[in-house]
Amino acid sequence: MPEISRFFGIIVAMYYDDHQPPHFHVRYGSKKGRFAIDDLRMLDGKLSPRTRGLVIEWAALHQEELRRDWERAGRHEPLVPVPPLE
Repeated sequence: MPEISRFFGIIVAMYYDDHQPPHFHVRYGSKKGRFAIDDLRMLDGKLSPRTRGLVIEWAALHQEELRRDWERAGRHEPLVPVPPLE
């Protein structure tokens, strides 16, 4: 699973040829979650409220880049790293 960003110990990645809806995966320690790109809701997983908040803040700033990487992943093209939350 290609990593596209990392910040505050949070790892964000996307799979090639993943299923709809467009989404990204998050890992923080042993916890995991999936977030929809279009509305930034958490689709499944278990993350603390603080971690979810940081992920949503980051994703809101980079929604367009996430959409472009989702399209690249569908075409098996290299994904472009997304800047971390600072």
